[in-house]
Amino acid sequence: MPPSTPSAPSTSSGAPTPQTPRQRYRAQLQQEIKQAALAQIAEGGIEALSINAIAKTLGMSGPALYKYFRNRDDLLTALISDAYEDAAEAIRTAAHRTADRSPRDRLLALAHAYRDWALAQPHRYLLLAGTPAATYEAPAHTTDSARAVMGPFLAVLAEGTPWPAAEPLYDEVRAWVTDTPAVAEWAAAYAPAADDPVPALAASVLAWSRMHGIVSLEVQGSFQGMGHDSATLLALEIGALADAVKLSPDA
Repeated sequence: MPPSTPSAPSTSSGAPTPQTPRQRYRAQLQQEIKQAALAQIAEGGIEALSINAIAKTLGMSGPALYKYFRNRDDLLTALISDAYEDAAEAIRTAAHRTADRSPRDRLLALAHAYRDWALAQPHRYLLLAGTPAATYEAPAHTTDSARAVMGPFLAVLAEGTPWPAAEPLYDEVRAWVTDTPAVAEWAAAYAPAADDPVPALAASVLAWSRMHGIVSLEVQGSFQGMGHDSATLLALEIGALADAVKLSPDA
């Protein structure tokens, strides 16, 4: 998926407000800057990101580019937000496509959609899951974006049952919910029927941990020469989690 484009503001009637030529030019140039930045990252990793090099590529001066992004971190945040949005859209699409399938099958489909998105654009996946750029601190709103990726997983896992072996994790997740109102709101949005969202939240953490581990190792080339298909490994790990929380295999 290409990076998302900024949406036009809406009028009170809900119709998009027409952009002025200046606004359209600004949005277009911001996209070109982000595309150039992604090309740098694809070639040399996050540390290769250089405002001055991007400006040179686009025939601009460095100071001129700062009119569109305040600094390198501002640009990096925009790239991360775009990547989260695209990943979330891939997961939502998979959730919609498999809505009539069993909970177990739906969970597996979401996991494979996550992997497919990462393999299609590994440099963007590493923006989300790789080693952070030195000195960079992600703004709080990127956490909300990350939760949007995992929301459909939470919704499916809420259809399971508590897993006795996970009780120690439940205690920790319960404290997380108590201390972080945004997490409680996230759970309520994706699992509104759950009397207790903690088991589903804990299962979502487990799903994310397993997916992140497998996909990151694959993206980094750590499985090369081992002879197995990472999709098989992912299916086994997520399938084991589905069985642990007793997700139904029946539609």
